Amino acid sequence: MPANQATSASWIQMNPGVCGGAACIRNTRHTVAGLVQWRRLGLSDERILEHHLDLNMTDLEAAWAYYLQQPEEIEKVIREDEEV
Repeated sequence: MPANQATSASWIQMNPGVCGGAACIRNTRHTVAGLVQWRRLGLSDERILEHHLDLNMTDLEAAWAYYLQQPEEIEKVIREDEEV
């Protein structure tokens, strides 16, 4: 398994009791979908990290890698969030 897949697999967690089971950064309530939405709003990785001190660059890299591997899953979560 390539390193980025191993990192994203170990860094991303899905727990039914946390954020409705959406893919989250390990041991946080930061969803991959939420991070993708922030990036779409124009926030740089550096800006995200400035405002969320519990995240680091490895967390963001894992989120971006997961999104590339599972775009349909993340887009579905984003659509559902927008409908609420």
